[in-house]
Order: sequence, then structure tokens, then C-alpha cells
Amino acid sequence: MKQILKKHLPSLLGISLLVILIVIPTGYEDLVIFQGTEKCVAKVIKTDESQVISTGLIKSGEQRCELLFLNGKFKGQKAEGYNLLNGSLEADKLFKAGDKALVAVSYQENKILSTNMIDHYRMNKELILAVIFAVFLILFAGKTGARALLSFLITILTIWKVLVPCCLKGINPIFVGLAMVLILTVVILALVYGFDRRCLSAAIGSFLGIVTTMILGVVFTNAFQIHGAIMPNSESLLYSGYQNLNLTQIFMSSIFIGASGAVMDLAVDITSGVYEVVQKKPDLSWKEASLSGINIGRAAMGTMTTTLLLAYSGGYLALLMVFMAQGTPITNILNYKYVAAEILETIAGSFGLVTVAPFTALVCGFLLTKRNK
Repeated sequence: MKQILKKHLPSLLGISLLVILIVIPTGYEDLVIFQGTEKCVAKVIKTDESQVISTGLIKSGEQRCELLFLNGKFKGQKAEGYNLLNGSLEADKLFKAGDKALVAVSYQENKILSTNMIDHYRMNKELILAVIFAVFLILFAGKTGARALLSFLITILTIWKVLVPCCLKGINPIFVGLAMVLILTVVILALVYGFDRRCLSAAIGSFLGIVTTMILGVVFTNAFQIHGAIMPNSESLLYSGYQNLNLTQIFMSSIFIGASGAVMDLAVDITSGVYEVVQKKPDLSWKEASLSGINIGRAAMGTMTTTLLLAYSGGYLALLMVFMAQGTPITNILNYKYVAAEILETIAGSFGLVTVAPFTALVCGFLLTKRNK
């Protein structure tokens, strides 16, 4: 009974943590601006573009749509919806007959006052994609896939229910981010290994690598004179009544949070490799085990650093095309602060990967060899 409980304890704790995260509120539900409205799904019956002004690719004005509500308080009723166009290809959307839209209905008692069309309704398709992912993960990896899915959900909810509200409340995002990453690292590794020396080894190695990334991020953000406002949509926070937020500290925390997944992945690779070597040769010394871990890390680092580079730079393909199309000199490009920010994120994250390999290898060599038990 004790062995069964020990085996399933990480999963039980993970499920308990998931339930707690689902239940706890963020503290930002039902804000005043959304009171007196109801969000529901509506089908577009027909559209009217007579008030839309087209200037090349840019459209502005107002699109009017006849809507049929598919759920909510006014299910089955029809109303006219308004879709405001601001001349932004990034933010604007155009509807056509047959589309489903997420709408916000302002009402008083049973009377509809106005209907604002938020965007195309995508939640059903997102749910289908998520279910397909979960099914394939479990079918392919079995119990390990189920635990991976559990850790995936815990990570999402921790970011949404803990990290984001704490940052909005003005709590130091560096300390909050570091604590969150440490807790998630222990939880995720426990779901992979259980509560044993492998979990401890990988957790210590990961945390040392993440702390290294954090220190580099803090030091060189100041050295590069980068302001946190370079993050997309960050200025909107200031204009929404959160002028007290330190955007630069939030940017610093995003550096090591973004690299923590790759750091953890490399720590797990090295820990598993050293464990297998020690299992095959139990009389291995801690120095020999550590050297094996370092050799494993060398092979993995070559691809992991490139993975970080592609992950960070993939979203900036259009920007790189703009630079080339305009013939921007490379000196100018490297001195733009948003480019410098990407360089900092990539190199600091890669430095964390480089350091996590020897850290994890040394810890594994000490904790996993039998003579040290």
C-alpha cells in the first residue's frame, strides 16, 4: 500500500493543485466595464458595408450585420450588430453571411440596447484542436502523456491565476516569476520521475541554470538600456490605469521564464542519461558519472540553443523582411532596442542552457551514484 501511494503521490498532488488553480479566482473577474452586458455567440445573417470606407488595403468606418443569437439570454432573437473598423489590418475583422461571431450585448431588463461584435467565434475550433492534441499525446505516451498533459494544464493555470494577477498588483515580477518557475519545475519533474533523487538532481540543475539566466537578464537589460515597453501591448497596461507597473522588471522576468522550459528539458535529458549509465555500471564514481553527464549535455546543447534562437526570432520574420526591403544597414539593426532585446533574450537563455549542463551533471554525479547513497 505504501509503495502504491508513493508511486501515485505526484499525480495526486498534481491533480489537487490543478483543482485548486481552477477554483481560485484571479480577482479581476466581472470588472465594471463588463457589467450590464452578456457575451454570447451569434450567427451573421447578412451584412451591410455601406458605411465602410476602403483606401487600398485599409478599411475604416462601420460594418453592420444582422445577427441571430445562438445562446444566452436572447437565444433565437435577431438584432443588428456593429463592427467598428479602425484601419488596422492587425486588429480589424470583416464578417460575411454564415460566420459565427462572439458578441457583447448591452441590455436593460429584456430590451437589447446595442450589440458589439467582438471577433469571430473560435472557441469551438480551439477546443477541437486541444482535444486532438490531448488524445494523441495520451495514445502515444500513455501514462507519461497523461502526466505531461497534467503538467501542461498546471503551467497554463499557474501563469493565468498566479503570475499575471501578482504582476498586476505590483508585486516584484522577478521574485514572483522565479518562485513560480521553481514550483513548476518541482511539480513537473515530480510528475516525470516521482519524488526521488532524479527529481532532486534535475530540479537543482534547472534552478541553477534559471538563476544564471535571471542574473544575466537583469544585468544586461540595464546595460543595454532597454525599457520594458518594447514588449507588445505593454503600453496599453499603463493607459489602463496601471501606471505603477515596472515594465522593465516584467521584461526581465520574461527572459528567464521563456528559457525555463528549454533549461528543464536539458536537465531532464542529462539526468536520465546519467541515471541509465549508473544503473548499467553501479560502481561508477561520481566524477565519472558527472563526466558522462557533461558529454550528454554537449551533444544536446548544440540543438537546444538553436531551438531558442528559432523560438524567439520566428515571430519577427516580417520585421526582418522590412529591414531587408528597406536596405537597413546591419549596424542600425543591431542598435535598435527591440532587436537588442531579442538578442538579449536569445543569448541569456542560451547561456542558461550552457550552464545547466555542467550544473546538472555535477549534481547527478553526486546524488545518483551508489557510493554517495
